[in-house]
Amino acid sequence: MAHPLFLPGGYHFYPIGNTSATCFTRDLAPEEPADILLLGCGDPRSILYTIFTEPSIASRKLDFTCCDMDPAILGTSFARNVLLVTLIADKVSVPSMWNIFYHMYLDEGSHSVLVTQCRKLVSVSENLAQWDANPYASFLRMCTEYTLAKMRHHWVLYIAMHSLPPARLTSIRAAFKQKFRPESNTISIDLGSARSAGPLLSSGIAMCHSLSNSYKATGVTFLDPTEISAATLLNPTFVYSLGGECCSVHIGTNPITSYHTAAFYGNAKSAVTVTDCIEEAQRQFGQWCSAFQASISLPKKKSPIIRMFVGEATAVSTALQTFTNTGAVTSQTPVAPWNMQLIRLVEAEYRSGGAPAMFNVIDTSNLDDHLGLLNVLITAAPLLSKSSHQAVLYTEGLQLAHDRDATKALIDRIFVDITVMGLLIGLCPVDFLSGFAARSNAHEVILNRVLEGMSDQYHQPVTWKTPISGDSLAVLEAGGASPATFDPVQMGTLFYDIYCLLFEQERIDRYLKLNQENPTKAMSRSNLTHYTRGTFVLLLKLIRNRLSITDAHWEKVMDRFFSIQSENISMPFDADHFADVSGQLHRHGLAHTRSPPLQLPKTGVFAQWNNIPSTVRVILTIPRHALHALEKVVELMGTPLLQCDVWIGSQHHIFSEIQAAFGRTVRITSDSSQVSFEQDDAGWHGTSPLSVSFLLRTHILTNEHLMESARVGFSVMRTPGAQALEMMAGLDLHIFSTKLTDRSSVIVLPQGSLSGSEPPLAPAPASAPHHGGLLRQIGECEPVSVELDEQCELVTNLTIKFTVTDAKVIRRFQGGHTPKVLQISPCVMRVSIDRSAQDLLYPFPIIGCPGQYKIRVARKSLYIEVVVPTFSALKLDINDRAFNPFAVMRNVSSINPWSVHRVNLSRLPVLDTAGRGKVLYGWLNPHIGSTFSQREVSIRKQGGRDALLLIKDTIHSIFARSSGIQGESVRRVYGLRDKATTECDTILFISNLRFDLPTHGMVCDGFFLPLTPDLMDKIRGAFGNLVKDGNIFNMTMFEEERIGWKQILPMMVERCRSNWQHTANCEYKSTGRIPKTDVLHEDPICSCGRGKDVEGMRQVSLWKSLAPHVTRIALSPLFVVSYLESVGRDPASRRCFVCRGKGKPDSDLKECSTCRKVRYCSKDCQKKNWDAHRVRCKPYKP
Repeated sequence: MAHPLFLPGGYHFYPIGNTSATCFTRDLAPEEPADILLLGCGDPRSILYTIFTEPSIASRKLDFTCCDMDPAILGTSFARNVLLVTLIADKVSVPSMWNIFYHMYLDEGSHSVLVTQCRKLVSVSENLAQWDANPYASFLRMCTEYTLAKMRHHWVLYIAMHSLPPARLTSIRAAFKQKFRPESNTISIDLGSARSAGPLLSSGIAMCHSLSNSYKATGVTFLDPTEISAATLLNPTFVYSLGGECCSVHIGTNPITSYHTAAFYGNAKSAVTVTDCIEEAQRQFGQWCSAFQASISLPKKKSPIIRMFVGEATAVSTALQTFTNTGAVTSQTPVAPWNMQLIRLVEAEYRSGGAPAMFNVIDTSNLDDHLGLLNVLITAAPLLSKSSHQAVLYTEGLQLAHDRDATKALIDRIFVDITVMGLLIGLCPVDFLSGFAARSNAHEVILNRVLEGMSDQYHQPVTWKTPISGDSLAVLEAGGASPATFDPVQMGTLFYDIYCLLFEQERIDRYLKLNQENPTKAMSRSNLTHYTRGTFVLLLKLIRNRLSITDAHWEKVMDRFFSIQSENISMPFDADHFADVSGQLHRHGLAHTRSPPLQLPKTGVFAQWNNIPSTVRVILTIPRHALHALEKVVELMGTPLLQCDVWIGSQHHIFSEIQAAFGRTVRITSDSSQVSFEQDDAGWHGTSPLSVSFLLRTHILTNEHLMESARVGFSVMRTPGAQALEMMAGLDLHIFSTKLTDRSSVIVLPQGSLSGSEPPLAPAPASAPHHGGLLRQIGECEPVSVELDEQCELVTNLTIKFTVTDAKVIRRFQGGHTPKVLQISPCVMRVSIDRSAQDLLYPFPIIGCPGQYKIRVARKSLYIEVVVPTFSALKLDINDRAFNPFAVMRNVSSINPWSVHRVNLSRLPVLDTAGRGKVLYGWLNPHIGSTFSQREVSIRKQGGRDALLLIKDTIHSIFARSSGIQGESVRRVYGLRDKATTECDTILFISNLRFDLPTHGMVCDGFFLPLTPDLMDKIRGAFGNLVKDGNIFNMTMFEEERIGWKQILPMMVERCRSNWQHTANCEYKSTGRIPKTDVLHEDPICSCGRGKDVEGMRQVSLWKSLAPHVTRIALSPLFVVSYLESVGRDPASRRCFVCRGKGKPDSDLKECSTCRKVRYCSKDCQKKNWDAHRVRCKPYKP
């Protein structure tokens, strides 16, 4: 597991979701089957809401695989989740279900329902065969037998709790009373609960504070004293969790957090009350439950399936990858930290039962906060479906509001440039490519400024897709784009820079320097380290697998990496971790392969071994009494990080990639080559010793004499915070140590005995026959070559070289014919020679307009190279037909918007605007005004004609006038008029403004009428009446904006398509274009949705006769993307090419006077690199 092992000193149980429900299928077309993986998914609120928002035309399969590492909690409830959905299936009353799921205290009636349901579940869950035979199995499936056993265990606990001895019950109740005692004179800002109000967040703070205090005081959402006094029985589902039998419930738990309150606050005519808010949440809960009941009554092929999987996210990922790559259902991966139970998939489910191991939707909840974003990407990326062009990954986290540079916030969390990461792992934030976001968190950022330090976090969701997914030509190509190739020296340098960024803060002086604004708070956060050397190795493995890097190429990459490591002096303690890195590299098949096997002496721990492998696993048994030293550590540090140590002579080796569990390790064979582990499920509350294990390269033990004196230990990781406590409080960070040869405490065995088979390196993909829209008429293409800049930090360009092999083309090419080059889509360049063409597919959007690309031709050697820079949204020109930020993608079975999420308008509440302009202004104006960046505001003031900015401005005006917040009468009809011709060819009707609840935004529910000549002949009379009495507001626009609207309209139509389907005669298919056209007075959209779902038009007498000719649209603001704005490179961040030492003033680093591409900190470093550099050094060309 790639996350440091931490001591669970303070465990928090989240029985209720701490964010409002979202829709997991928001980026899938209604026709696209949904295989959804929920890593740390939370309670079932979002599953229920996803089913509730399903479009009426959807007949697809919804398959949810839900995983978390706590059997009592699945993100927030595992056994509780199944309990709830079975109650829904059995049509138990909504009030009873609400009480059971959300109340800490129950009345006798609700408790009776809970116990009865648990007994029913226990009776059908003794084993998998029994579970599969019960009716619930039609929609509830188990991924592992361990999952079912653990859930059943908790249902038994729920049944028996109130039969416990009185003293235990009294103790539990006292713990709850103590935890949720009234907090007098305490002011807190509960942004977590208030976030469900979206743009009305500031309105929700006071109410959420009142709700939270009421819930803490009573443990129920009742307000009636009689109902409160009747709820006397402690709810067992709140008592049992990973924390044991106690009160581990998080103090911020609030039932209302799961529900959407924006419309509730936004439409309030008077001051809202706590009762109103609770009733609104219960109303939504009832709607979602009804939708779920209806869904499971559908035919089997259409009803949803919810699969349960107890396991930590990285462990689940490894098990599913193992199954995908090898077909093995047994993984040698422990299910979770502090648990040595190995994952074994249910064979019948995965081999023949249809359980997915690859997914087109992966939601990672807030794992970013708990695992780190890089670990989340490493875990999720291999599980994204390669066959679905709509595959999407969702991440979210709480971003620190006081970060010094918002534009670097995302880069700082992935430790590499976003474009580089997209090329390495094949995932990129959609907003980064489109240049806008369809959702906003500006209300949180603004509120943080107003609160002046009372809250220092804001919510940052990110949607990730493959970089080529917005290119309609690229996605139709068999196998997609070929993997990119990097220069091995540049790649090795890039890897080392990532490595440094991951671990440079291990030095306390370096950590304090980087966090000098608030060193006290920084020290307290230093134990929140998310990354180990194993993280780095897994990143390398993901990259090597995806790019199919050969052994020879990889050798050069790692040579460069280790050469820098040997020269770098900025991380003096890194040598202590080298053995950890080396072991992980060997474990995952990434180490040097040309090194001859070591001939190790058969002595010491290896005395009875027949064969000595290159890697072993060391198991250290720590007696229970030695763990008492951790009590003070927990008291001072909360959840300290742990590590293992090996001391050999003067060398100290640190291992942070460790496994731990309570129990006894028993030797099966005399040579210790096989062991068994008897786990103590009582864990910290039991009596068994603690076993910890780690990987060790055997070459460390080659010295027979040193082996005898070598020691193995277990200690607290020396983070900056731990080091400070060690100095100030006399804290001893060493917990236990003993000799390596101590057979009573140490077992050394071959790695294969415990680690098992890992997913193998993926073989290089065989070349698939090309089909789709790309042409291959000239020759064969080589893989795309990536060139980084002189700092190996940013992508300079991408190059595709292809050989001319066609005989006719060869004659013309060698005869002097000049190739013509044209960019035909975001990722494709077309090279034409006479009538033959070669399409070059790049793995990332590019800028291929004239003046940007370079072409190199070799007529004798018969090859052509096309060199292009990568795309940047800041350089977007909407009039460049090659890239459409509002792309709508079409494949064989479906059509789907690429850069915005879908909405089911019928499920979104309407904003009441009647006479409320002044009231709405306070929150709606800041919301729609947050669409502009500082750069765009500057362009706007200067009268610039940036096309995306002009579109944003027009949308802002439509929202403002349709809501009446500008003090004028509400306007609902808009004409888009071309400035050059003064002619209008587009009419927009806005019937309602709606709350886009899951994404905390607003949407205009409207209709589009194209004023084509043919249509005008049919509607002349009705249109004349509209012009006369319809109060049309005309909006004049430049040519570039007019073209942009032709592009954006198909997207706005497609995103709200919920009750009609594209026909076999769809014009998108026949023309092969979306939009069909961008010509004035021509219709850009297909006719499939014309006159459908237009009830909003029929409700207005003046619009009614035009209803058959309009198409429904959902228009949203296009928000700014904070991490898009350009960031100039700080000269102090430049590094020496040899040792990667950073320059302070720029003059400290001297650049090569010939090529000006590399810099050195000294003559020594320049001399060391000269032999390699002289081959590459070419005169600089400005």
